[in-house]
Formats: sequence, structure tokens, C-alpha cells
Amino acid sequence: MSDYTHILVGVDLTEESRPVTQRACALSKAFNADLSCIHVIEPLSLAYGGDIPMDLSTIQEQIQETAKIHLAEFAQTWSIAAENQHLVFGRPEIEIHNMASQIGADLIVVGSHGRHGLALLLGSTSTGVLHGAGCDVLAVRVGQT
Repeated sequence: MSDYTHILVGVDLTEESRPVTQRACALSKAFNADLSCIHVIEPLSLAYGGDIPMDLSTIQEQIQETAKIHLAEFAQTWSIAAENQHLVFGRPEIEIHNMASQIGADLIVVGSHGRHGLALLLGSTSTGVLHGAGCDVLAVRVGQT
């Protein structure tokens, strides 16, 4: 196994992001690797199927500004440089793949709830990131199973 040189951690900015980021930081230190983080905002039109008869752009801008502030605060806690903080719109699994490729990440770290049964069949962000990733993926167990 070769050493990792750039680690990308996907965060949703909840408390569950803490153990995921803690693991990514530990690996970053162990391998002397760069550490980047990404938070993906799903556009409201995707979340609601685009069937809302109103302009959501103002709400979307407010969500983006709030997320930008929270991401900066979160990243500062983990000493992640501003240039390594990424806030993007889209489907999380797609955007995490795109960012990993763009920055040359060789490891993606995400949280996983370890769901079983029907929840497992329906999929999750961590499953989506795992399938189709161009590099290694570490799924850190979070929450209760």
C-alpha cells in the first residue's frame, strides 16, 4: 500500500461529521497528507422534484451563505486551510467524486450509518461515494445501527 497524499473528507456539518473528520485528520497526520473537506448542498429543486411553483433562488442563496459560514467554522476547528474547504451544489455522491478527481485526492473519507435491510437497499450517500470512486474510500461508522 502506498501512502496517501491528499485526503478528502465529506461532511454534512452535523455532530456526526466530527468522528469522520477526526479519522481523516489522524490519517492526514499519519501519512503527512494534505486534507480537504467538502460539503455538498443539494439544490431545493432536486430535493422537491422541481414542482414548487415559486422562485427558490433567494432561499438557496441564504442556505449557501449559512453553509459557507458553518463550513469555515467547522474547518477551522480541524485546521483545514481555507483553500481546502469546498462548498458545492449538486448530488453529494457525484460532487464528492468530481472534487476528489479535481484536487487529486487518493482517499475519500465519509460517514456511514451502517444501515441494514430496506435502508441498505435504498442506498445512502456513503454507498454512492463508494461505487464509482476513482480512489480508496473509507466509510467511518457514525450514529446508532
